[in-house]
Amino acid sequence: MKRIRQSINNSDINRFRFYIQIAAFGLLLYGGYLAIDLGNHLPTFACPFVEKRGGSCYLFGLQHQMNIPLKRIFTWRGVGILTGLLTFLVLFILLNKSWCGFLCPVGTVQDWITRVRAGCRIRYSSYSERSFRRLKKIKYILLALLILLPFGISNSIAGLPRLPHDLSTPFCMICPGRTVLPLFSGDMSQLVVDLSSKTKLVLTSLGMIVTGLFFTGAFAKKRFFCLFCPMSALQYVFSKAAILKLKKDGSRCTRCGNCYRVCDVGIREIADDVESTNITKDDCMMCFKCVAACPEEGCLRVTFLGLPLYESTVEGFYRRIERRCSDGS
Repeated sequence: MKRIRQSINNSDINRFRFYIQIAAFGLLLYGGYLAIDLGNHLPTFACPFVEKRGGSCYLFGLQHQMNIPLKRIFTWRGVGILTGLLTFLVLFILLNKSWCGFLCPVGTVQDWITRVRAGCRIRYSSYSERSFRRLKKIKYILLALLILLPFGISNSIAGLPRLPHDLSTPFCMICPGRTVLPLFSGDMSQLVVDLSSKTKLVLTSLGMIVTGLFFTGAFAKKRFFCLFCPMSALQYVFSKAAILKLKKDGSRCTRCGNCYRVCDVGIREIADDVESTNITKDDCMMCFKCVAACPEEGCLRVTFLGLPLYESTVEGFYRRIERRCSDGS
């Protein structure tokens, strides 16, 4: 057992993650060809606009479910909302935010764009701490809107008129997953501006703008869209209940900053916070690059049901450095 743990701790988590991302991408976009269906409550952007997908994003169904009259919440329709949320929670609690770091197709596309940029030897940009703190609030605003706007179709909010039915899935209409992921199946039908109504005109126009920002932003900044992702916001609400955790022993931390420098999202607290044990922040995608980059014995570790799966070790750190040097990277 000791040798197995040593082998895992010395391994290259980035290479392992790369292969998991490829497998998840294939499963979630092409699983339908093999009659695979993982359901409609996945805690990741498995886009329902991909015809032969292997599962669907929970946010799509949630938006449809929120188009419900207030008086019917305590009926079977309300039970449906609760059942969907519980299914989402069961799936999320198992893997926490590693759904983002390992399994999300939209995240994987961003990582591929980052590889292209790195291959062109173009340096990536980063946010100032002030900008980072301001921008990270956007995902919570988007989460609130994707719930409230469909709810406003069947209900008058604060005495305002009911909203048009074209707002039944407002976030999906601007989500880059809707326009980008179908392209991998040769489907370009979502790359349009819908002129059938004013609402659809506005939403699909915004969708095209967001798609452009997605590609340019992901080229300039690692995991650009993740900072604005409402799925990430929803996940963080329940992350403390998850059984997969990223933990830190602050007494072993020397604040070398390695973890912050390798973090694709740029979370400074991972290096500066020596008080918290559960170090998963709202923007963390649990890619575990920080664990691999940490040179301190047992400072950072990944646990499942309290049992260690992967942790920082001095030996593992230097082994990974040696591999990079031998690979010329």
